[in-house]
Amino acid sequence: MTNGADSGSKQNNGLDPEGFSLDVRLWNVTKAQSKTRPYQLRWIVGGKVSSKTFATVALAGSRRSELWLAMKRGEAFRVKDGLPESEVRAATQAADPVDAREELSWFTFCREYMAMRWPTAAAKTRESIADGLAAVTLAMVEQDKQMPEVEELRLAFRWAVVPANAELDPPVEFEDAHRWLSKKSLFVSALEDPKILRDVQYRLSFKLDGTPAAGETSRRRRRALNTAVEYAIERKLLLENPLAGIKKVKVSSSDRVDPRVLVNKTQAAQLLAAVSYVGTWDRKKGRRLVAFFAVMYFAALRPSEAVGLRKSDCRLPEKGWGTLTLHDTHPVSGKQWTDSGERHDKRGLKSREAKDDRPVPIPPPLVAMLRAHLKEFGTAKDGRLFTNERLGLVGSSTYWRVWKDARDYALPPDLQASVLGGRPYDLRHTCITTWLNAGVPVAEVARRVGNSPEVIHRVYEGCIYGQEEAMNKKIEQELDWPL
Repeated sequence: MTNGADSGSKQNNGLDPEGFSLDVRLWNVTKAQSKTRPYQLRWIVGGKVSSKTFATVALAGSRRSELWLAMKRGEAFRVKDGLPESEVRAATQAADPVDAREELSWFTFCREYMAMRWPTAAAKTRESIADGLAAVTLAMVEQDKQMPEVEELRLAFRWAVVPANAELDPPVEFEDAHRWLSKKSLFVSALEDPKILRDVQYRLSFKLDGTPAAGETSRRRRRALNTAVEYAIERKLLLENPLAGIKKVKVSSSDRVDPRVLVNKTQAAQLLAAVSYVGTWDRKKGRRLVAFFAVMYFAALRPSEAVGLRKSDCRLPEKGWGTLTLHDTHPVSGKQWTDSGERHDKRGLKSREAKDDRPVPIPPPLVAMLRAHLKEFGTAKDGRLFTNERLGLVGSSTYWRVWKDARDYALPPDLQASVLGGRPYDLRHTCITTWLNAGVPVAEVARRVGNSPEVIHRVYEGCIYGQEEAMNKKIEQELDWPL
């Protein structure tokens, strides 16, 4: 329960001087008797109880946050219905739609929107939404000489939009920036101002240092803003989507694979061998990750898929091809974005229904490597093949460091300085390219790697080579034209 101090009735702001009070007590969400709206929020204004029921606990929690923030801003509440003065003022304005719509600060709106999206969004999605809205927020605050540094505002915003932090005081390092966001945030309707909107577009397309953001980053931020704006329209904070009226900034596509990152067979063998030499031999830091990198090179697994691979997912015959049947993924996010509070968030496979799996045939060399790995290292308690030295989940920082050291061992100085195999993910790119150049149909490649054929075409179109002559012969045979 949260208490507000009683300072008597509200006497200004153009409101009815009777019936407003600062004596507000807000209760936690409780269960209600209704089957369709089973969650109830109760609060007391000037001794009178107000209540409302909701279909989900998230909606009830969001409304509670709204009321709590209004109390924190020092707003009086109307006794007869428990509404804060800002909502009463919006509801009592002229009948013109522009004047009658509700006004809400951008900062408060973002916190409400994140609370609404949180229960159904993956950790990476939550973080992505927060990043996009944080960029926009830099254009949605009053700017003067006393404004905190933009990086401080960004970090304070990302902390504040986590629903679990809604009723906590901000950390000391975020206090000034959080206070500024609370007091100097513009209304959501400011998005209709062309000058504000242009600044918003700049923030979507450029990094804090003024350099252009990657094309995918810009597109991801714009998607986050667009879905938030659609919600603002539902909330009647905006009449229409202001983004529809501005021309998108052209950004170069960055999702096509650079052929220079692909490793050949010899380089792949040297890199996997070098992995085994990373760390001291007795602690086996690198040796326990050789097969981890191998499933990316031979089976095109994403690192997040390899992290959670279990023995029960593997069919490893003594001879011939085997199969990996993937069921879930363990993407890495900040602890504040996951439900578990851990960096790895267990999710279903990317671009698939939660219960869908994905069988991937694996060649004999990988079968042999996985059998050898199991013989030497066994599995974790939950059956996972790959663990760190403490038998926990393999963190991204761990396998990145091992890969970096392996490149230093395996490659000459000129290639170390290049982009060749610069990221573990480049092993997946190499595998997919190998399959395409071997003549495996695009649809089959897409099925094995968990992408759509359209993505495979777009991303790998610059990596397919050596098939022109074979394709010409096939066309010539089909035509069979007399000369």
